[in-house]
Amino acid sequence: MARRSAAARPRSVVVIGLGRFGRSLALELMEDGQVDVLGIDNDPKLVDELAGQLTHAVVADSTREEALRQLSVHEFDRAVVGIGTNLEASILTVSTLLQFGIRNVWAKAISESHARILTQLGAHKVIRPEHEMGMRVAHLVRGRMLDYIEFDDGYAMAKTLPPTPIVGQTLSGAKLRSTYRVTVVAHHRPGEGFTYATPETVLSADDVIIVSGQIRDVEAFSSLA
Repeated sequence: MARRSAAARPRSVVVIGLGRFGRSLALELMEDGQVDVLGIDNDPKLVDELAGQLTHAVVADSTREEALRQLSVHEFDRAVVGIGTNLEASILTVSTLLQFGIRNVWAKAISESHARILTQLGAHKVIRPEHEMGMRVAHLVRGRMLDYIEFDDGYAMAKTLPPTPIVGQTLSGAKLRSTYRVTVVAHHRPGEGFTYATPETVLSADDVIIVSGQIRDVEAFSSLA
């Protein structure tokens, strides 16, 4: 592949490991047509399946520094390592990318110990897809939430229905911060789009709201009848 400077590829991502996770990610990145994606895997079959669907799809051993340099991987600003079951290959690949000085290295982990090692290496973001999806679904199943996002610092945002105690009141009158320790960020009524919530916003029972706060507070608020 012809070598280009990092400045010439502001919307480029290298995805290493084209199994189910890496393949799905790479194809999604290609969707808007504004991101160049270099896909790398040591399995020719996986690479052949993505030929023509990614900007470049290449067979290579990502544990070999020289192989990655020949593909100009060291010039990328963003990289995702989707290698899962081969822990040695995952760790060696992440280590090499970090040595290159790539500014954003994301890596998939298949266990808590794998995630801990990748974090200790210095990976900027470690993803455990199955674990994280399981946690998210659990939150949705046991409450009234319609959607849920959890952040690393104990903070969460949820899409939910307004509980009865705050229906018909202004948000300032409901005293959400002092009573429930949450904030309603946005809301929408049936047939309308989401709009920012203000202290004067009055919620009705069929509204949908986006609420934010500490995880335990968001869960408790969303569970109110």
